[in-house]
Amino acid sequence: MRRVSVFGATGSIGESTFDLLMRQGGPTAFRTVALTGGRNVARLAEQARALRAEIAVTAHEDCLTDLRAALAGSGIAAAAGAQALIEAADRPADWVMSAIVGAAGLAPGFRALRHGGTLALANKESLVTAGPLLMAEAARHGARILPVDSEHSAVFQALVGEDMAAVERIIITASGGAFRDWPLERLAHATVAEASSHPNWAMGQRITIDSASMFNKALEVIETKEFFGIDPDRIEVLVHPESLVHALVGFRDGALMAHLGAPDMRHAIGYALNWPDRRDLPVARLDLAAIGALTFRAPDLTRFPALRLARAVMATGGTAGAAFNAAKEAALDAFIAGQIGFLDMARVVEAVLAEMSSAGGLGNAAISLDNVMATDAEARDRVQARVRTGRI
Repeated sequence: MRRVSVFGATGSIGESTFDLLMRQGGPTAFRTVALTGGRNVARLAEQARALRAEIAVTAHEDCLTDLRAALAGSGIAAAAGAQALIEAADRPADWVMSAIVGAAGLAPGFRALRHGGTLALANKESLVTAGPLLMAEAARHGARILPVDSEHSAVFQALVGEDMAAVERIIITASGGAFRDWPLERLAHATVAEASSHPNWAMGQRITIDSASMFNKALEVIETKEFFGIDPDRIEVLVHPESLVHALVGFRDGALMAHLGAPDMRHAIGYALNWPDRRDLPVARLDLAAIGALTFRAPDLTRFPALRLARAVMATGGTAGAAFNAAKEAALDAFIAGQIGFLDMARVVEAVLAEMSSAGGLGNAAISLDNVMATDAEARDRVQARVRTGRI
C-alpha cells in the first residue's frame, strides 16, 4: 500500500488532492501518513478521519487544542507549529503533496525528499527561492519531483519522450486574472474583494490576487527556468483568457506541442499522483467545437510589471528569487490589510529588490538554506518598513 502525505491539505490544492485520494480508494488504497493544514482544524480533522491518517498537524500552535478535540477518540495524533510540520515530513512517505502556500512550504518539502520518494510540487516558492538546492537534494536522495502547477505539469507532459536539447522555447499561459480587461487607470483603485475574484479558477484568496497582479505568473516563469533548466530568454508568457491551453513547447523543427484541458487542478494533481500511468479523472472533457475559438495576446508589461521583475531576478541570480518571493508575500499582506494599493505591490517589491541588489546581497550570495531564509527575512522587513513609513 502506497504511503502518502499531504502538506496544505485544507487549501484548494489540498482539497483537490483529498478528493482524488478518496475517489481512488481512500484508506483502502493508500496509507496516509500525515495531513497538515492551517486554522481550519475542523476540516483537517474531517480529512484525517476519512483517510485514517497517522497524524494531523496545524501550522498554528494556538489551534492545537481545537485539533485534538476534533480528533478525540480517532487514534490520530495531533501536533502544531513549524517544527511539527518538519517532523511530519520526517515520517517516510512514498508520495508527498507539497501544497503549503509561500516560503513556509520550503522546509517540509526539503525534508520529505530525504525519503527518496516522489514530491508532487505545488509550492512554486520552493523552486523560486531555492531551486538549485531543491533539485540537488532530490538527486542526492534519488527522489523525484513532479510539477503540479498546471503550466509546468503541461510542459512536463509535452516533453514525455522528447529530447530537451530539441526544445527551442517554452510558452506558459496566463488567464490575465480579474483585471485583464480593466482600463489601466482603474487598477490604482482596485479593491481586495475585486482582486480576490478569478474569472476562471476557484482558488484561495492569496493566489487569486497574485493572479490578478501576475505575480503568480512571474514566479512560474522563474519556476520554469529552475525545473526545466532552460535559458530565461527561451521562456515566453501569453495571456490566454480561456485558460484551456496551459502551456506549449516549441521544438527546433518549428513544431509546437500544446497541452489542453479544462481549468481543473485535479488534472495536474491526478497526473502526479498516478505517474507514470494515466487513470480516469473526474474532469470535464473539452468540446472544441462548442468552444469555437482560443485567443492569445502578449502581456502588457505596464499593466503587469511583475513579469519584468521576474526577468531581472533571473538575471541577478543568487538569492534574488528568495528576496523577490518574500517581498511579494509581504506586499500582498499589506494590500490585503488595506495598507497599500493594488499597484503599490509591484512598486514596493521593485524598490526592495533594488535596495538589496545595490547592497551586493543578492547576486553574489551563495545559495544555502541559511542564506535563503536570511534573505527572506530581510526582504520582508524592508517591505514592512517601507509600508510603515509610506515609502512606496
